[in-house]
Amino acid sequence: MNGNNQLEAIQLYLVQSAGLLKREISSENNLGRNMKSKALRAGLVSILAITSTLAISVISGSFSPAKAAVLCQPAGAVPRIPASLPLPTFNPTYKNVTVTLQTNCGNIVFTALGSAAPKTVQSFVYLAQKKFFDISLCHRLVTQGIYVLQCGDPTAVGSGGPGNTYRFPDENLPTKLGTNGYPAGTVAMANSGANTNGSQFFLVFKNSPLPASYSVFGKITQGLDILNYVAAQGVYPSQSQQGVSITDGNPIQAVSIKHVIVTGA
Repeated sequence: MNGNNQLEAIQLYLVQSAGLLKREISSENNLGRNMKSKALRAGLVSILAITSTLAISVISGSFSPAKAAVLCQPAGAVPRIPASLPLPTFNPTYKNVTVTLQTNCGNIVFTALGSAAPKTVQSFVYLAQKKFFDISLCHRLVTQGIYVLQCGDPTAVGSGGPGNTYRFPDENLPTKLGTNGYPAGTVAMANSGANTNGSQFFLVFKNSPLPASYSVFGKITQGLDILNYVAAQGVYPSQSQQGVSITDGNPIQAVSIKHVIVTGA
């Protein structure tokens, strides 16, 4: 059965089902059923109508998961002090790596730039395989000037990482500055100065005019809708900031990385 025939068959089935339910409702008095039953059946008619529209749009190709509303589950993570880890022995071989951040708001997927940032990608893969990022909060959201969600610190205070000695050099610093230096979809390392990369990274959801100081190691291919949704919920003000518009701080919509899946490593 081709796509058109599938579409017609599903449409016919659902329309017929809705018609049967309507006839049952119309004969409610004869059947002697109560109003609760009638309301339930009316609800089923509405559900069928919605299901019909969704099924038709899926088969016809007009439905895209990216257009669906973002639904976040409880974060299920609290700040914690992670175990210290040694640096991996750098021998980068990861050329075609895809990373999936499984979050409470859905999957964020990016292609790791193993050729352009080999040490950064190896470090990220190493930490993911050690489950360093698992059950950790993304602790910082910035929604003005630059547009990023920062993750990778299990302590959720912005200064945590795998240990004081876990540092490696910058790589793949962008040559284009201004709004094109870190475009939407960029994945880059956060740092506390030159060559101080550890575990923290940020996800860019809108072109951001950052200085060329942050190693770019990935390109988001799925999940920008999640980041934009989180950004739209805003930033928590502190006790001293009540009533003030805050654009840099903890996201109101908590985001936790449940697990990181790496393929191609």
